[in-house]
Amino acid sequence: MQLIRLAWVLTGAAICCFVILLIHSHVLKEGQLAAGTCEIVTLDRDSSQPRRTIARQTARCACKKGQIAGTTRARPACVDARIVRSRQWCDMMPCLEDEGCDLLVNQSGWTCTQPGGRVKTTTAL
Repeated sequence: MQLIRLAWVLTGAAICCFVILLIHSHVLKEGQLAAGTCEIVTLDRDSSQPRRTIARQTARCACKKGQIAGTTRARPACVDARIVRSRQWCDMMPCLEDEGCDLLVNQSGWTCTQPGGRVKTTTAL
């Protein structure tokens, strides 16, 4: 008798877990991001100038407390808010692994220099 009761309890618990997972996945599908994640909303490229491409990207982030939207490894990411407030952009590792990061002189952004010499400049709004 206790074995049957235990089986019913475990079945009920499994059904509850399944319903909670189903509700959770449905909520995230309705446009909410999981905490600590970002997604690219818009990406515009302008190649009208010779040897120069201007890219503008808008991201949407759901950052945890103490974090703010930033860039890590050339992708939008939640980073420590102190990095942005202090404008020490290279501390958030915005460049790809094989690129070098340098702050702009006025600290308004950073440059990522590739091994071949190509430079990508990013300025914060």
